[in-house]
Amino acid sequence: MAKAVSHPLFARIYPRINAFAEAHGSVEHRQEMLAGIHGRVIEIGAGLGSNFVHYPAEVEQVVAVEPEARLRAVAEQAAAQAAVAVEVRAGRAEELPADDDSFDVAVFSLVLCTITDVPAALAEARRVLKPGGELRFYEHVRSDNPRFLRMQRIINPLWRTLGGGCNVTRDTERAIQAAGFTLKEIRRFVFRINGRANPGSPSIIGTARPST
Repeated sequence: MAKAVSHPLFARIYPRINAFAEAHGSVEHRQEMLAGIHGRVIEIGAGLGSNFVHYPAEVEQVVAVEPEARLRAVAEQAAAQAAVAVEVRAGRAEELPADDDSFDVAVFSLVLCTITDVPAALAEARRVLKPGGELRFYEHVRSDNPRFLRMQRIINPLWRTLGGGCNVTRDTERAIQAAGFTLKEIRRFVFRINGRANPGSPSIIGTARPST
């Protein structure tokens, strides 16, 4: 069985952080990421279940994997209110509790920054996707502005400690490609709140497919 993840402080404060971000635009980001998907979906690192209400009616089922017990309990409550069928499972991204070739879409949402072994997690996403399946992602990433990136690197140790393991210096776009995915669509942007950027503001939303 995969080792459990425990971030008690982060699990307590994250609902407020998430609510603040949603009030300033992240709801629209989630909707953009999930637009047009259908079939069986695996959401990897579901957190509070914030995406559940945004899944289109064409989605047959969502299997939501979350390793942190406190966050998973909140996700289970969110699943009960979702318009589509959602099953919340314990598990880690590096060892998904799912069969090969069993999902039409795999979703990563604000989670690849926290996963210990990103290549393993992306390899698992490839494993569980059906041939022709899609990867959907919404992530904050390292900045392509050298000055901003220097600031991210300086603050990253403290940010990671307080943010449940979140790293703001990861080149997630490159990691997705290195894992054998071909980018189909990607939007790069800086998520400013009240006109201000923070270390987690550089972001990407996109779609990729396993390379043939």
